[in-house]
Amino acid sequence: MDPMNRGPEEYGRDGTEDGMRDGTDAAARTGRPPRDPLTPDFGQPAPALARTVQLVSGDFLLTVNPVDGSEIEPCPPGEQPERPAKRTAAERAELRRASLPPVPPGPALPRLPLLERQEERERLARLLARGRSVRLTGPAGSGRTALLDAVADDCADLAPDGVVRLSGYRRTPGELLHDLFAAVHDAPLYRPDRAQLLDLVRDIGAVVVLDDLEFGGAGLDELLDATPECAFLIATTPDVAAPSADCHLEEVFLGGLGRGGGLELLERAVGRVLDDEEANWAGDLWFESEGLPLRFVQAGALLRQRDQLRADPHVFEEHGYFAETPVDAGTDDVPEIPLPSLADGAAPAALLAARLSPSARATLKFAVALGGELPHQAHLPALVGDTHADAALAELVSCALVTPVGAHYRLAAGVRAQLEAAGYADEAAEHALAAAQHYAWWAGHPSVTPERVAAEADAVHAALGALVATQAGAAVLLARTAAPAFAGGLDWGAWERALRSGQEAARNAGEVAEEAYFHHELGILALCGGQLDRARAELEASIGLRGALADKRGMISGRRALALVADRSGGAQPGGRTAAGEEVPDARYEESASPPGGIPAAFALPQPPPEPDTLVTSKVTPAVGAGPAPSRRSIISGTRRNLVAAGAGALLAAVLGTVVTLGATSDNNDPPGDKVTTEQSAKEDRDDDGLTADKPRQDATSGGDTPGDGGAAGTSDDPKPSGSGKPSATPSGSGKPSGTPSDKPSDKPTDKPTKPSDKPTKPSDKPTDPPTTPPTTPPSTPPSTPPSTPPATDDPPTSPDQSDSASGSGGTTPGT
Repeated sequence: MDPMNRGPEEYGRDGTEDGMRDGTDAAARTGRPPRDPLTPDFGQPAPALARTVQLVSGDFLLTVNPVDGSEIEPCPPGEQPERPAKRTAAERAELRRASLPPVPPGPALPRLPLLERQEERERLARLLARGRSVRLTGPAGSGRTALLDAVADDCADLAPDGVVRLSGYRRTPGELLHDLFAAVHDAPLYRPDRAQLLDLVRDIGAVVVLDDLEFGGAGLDELLDATPECAFLIATTPDVAAPSADCHLEEVFLGGLGRGGGLELLERAVGRVLDDEEANWAGDLWFESEGLPLRFVQAGALLRQRDQLRADPHVFEEHGYFAETPVDAGTDDVPEIPLPSLADGAAPAALLAARLSPSARATLKFAVALGGELPHQAHLPALVGDTHADAALAELVSCALVTPVGAHYRLAAGVRAQLEAAGYADEAAEHALAAAQHYAWWAGHPSVTPERVAAEADAVHAALGALVATQAGAAVLLARTAAPAFAGGLDWGAWERALRSGQEAARNAGEVAEEAYFHHELGILALCGGQLDRARAELEASIGLRGALADKRGMISGRRALALVADRSGGAQPGGRTAAGEEVPDARYEESASPPGGIPAAFALPQPPPEPDTLVTSKVTPAVGAGPAPSRRSIISGTRRNLVAAGAGALLAAVLGTVVTLGATSDNNDPPGDKVTTEQSAKEDRDDDGLTADKPRQDATSGGDTPGDGGAAGTSDDPKPSGSGKPSATPSGSGKPSGTPSDKPSDKPTDKPTKPSDKPTKPSDKPTDPPTTPPTTPPSTPPSTPPSTPPATDDPPTSPDQSDSASGSGGTTPGT
């Protein structure tokens, strides 16, 4: 579908048949007269389609969308441009002519000669021929631009890439590098990233003539280091920062003209020889202006106006010059027109402007309202309201009230302050608003290319700056319309300034939707520049504002860009956020986490929480009297972990079965001396093939072998002794069954516990429940682990009905 024709061509519904555009309408085909428009008097134009521009920035494919916000994605392999080729000499010359300021209409103005600059001109040409870079410093109005033009003509054939003319007016080092790249390489709709840019400009060999540079120091070092094959001729004013100490620049200072040179320039400007009175006046002016050429050119304009008044006293009446003090028309004598005063010669802007046409004076008012920026002559008829207002540029140039800066004009040095003192800034707010409304309409027109909007960037920014605080709504409209054009015209410095001004204006005006748009565009710009943190912050702010407004399309565009930021950042975003700004849920795994102590080598099973102590193992400890008994934790620390890690039912059943064969050596009512508590240790006595045990502490409590609910033996929660007279199922320490009564049974039970033995029997390694029926005969073989021999005691032995098991209380060890 043709963007300029909004009907479906394939079906012939746009007034043509089969997509033909030969002017044939529906009336010629149907025989019926065409319908009149429903609203002929409203004058509402048909809505134009949004102008989108698709370009390549680094390895991104950027689509500048002025409606919902620009869209960015990785550039597909087939659309990535090749290395740009350099322009030919003819192409560079054509580009140079296109970048010159517009020529004023009317007869060509005479070109003034370059006086008293021959020595500086030759010196600059010699330094550039040697490959040296030069910094030319001179005050405003000293003729730096004219000298640069002459030196550029002398150095046209020095470098392989010729002479490149650039303007440093309100430009940063990065913007100048992009301007240099665009002047030498033919790369439409392509903007390289930082690495690609440095690689491309490193191979440029040209004489770069840079006028009106506004920075020095580290910025100048960056510019020179990035272009080692270029020789720079830089023109600045004395108020600009000086180069760094390590910067290899030749310094050349440009002063004013001598008295003779000033008089000659004044005569060239007037077009005749000066009389004695005018020569004396010119001498005083030279002393007052320090010989600046600009002052002599403006003084020449004053003398020309004086000559016109002397020739025709009514010459300026139509301009309103004699409105308050009319001249007597009946006098035939030539009126005496005095010379301008010395003050008027030093500050001639107000007097010169008073003798200009109304269109020229109105143009000066717009220039004062825009901070000194003069709109292009094509805009003057619409701004001033006069169809011939474009001729005002010729008047201003002939009077030297404006000077060329880059591709446009601005007020000359000191002119703005002089006009403001004369009252030209009284209606500055109204003129700035009118200029902003005009530029907003013009920048959004489909017939205006982005390059034309970018050429008018300085005037647009001046209007934005004047209205951000006072007329925020108009500033938002202008920034909203001009910013996409700056992006499409590859003037990204102007794009960023417009976005920031528009964001501030939208915040002042309370327009949340527009503020979200500016945040989104700033995020896209930061992403193209590799500033990922700034891009993330701007995009998140845009998504939040658009989420509050339920702008679904805008949120989708922002989330796509934010996902690209996260991808370039190398993973998830800070704070556990996703590309869309949501919180990242906790990670879930099907497998269990590793235990703090690690996985045992024999078993790769996950470790459950700690279990109660259920088993006491044999550990080699010092003999009796060798030292204090080890702690309970040191005895069972290794056994508990290994037993729990085994975790197999079959192994546990085998362990329990072994405990049954070894048997429990005492019941719950055994004396404390006949038991091994958890606070005791046991070791094997290798001398007598028995076991010895350390004496328990005097304050230790005794209890049964069967642990209670707490899982530890000898505590208060252990079960009470049953008191039944059932014999034990395990053999006693004497080799006889525990159920056999002793030789001298006692008639009554012993209430007081017996004295603890020195060597209690070895506890079983693996306890288990006793069998339900005791054995009828003693085992034919002694136990696998012989019990130890207890010392003699004076207490009578316990009777069978008072003890279920007497393991080692009164028996003797075989072989003793």
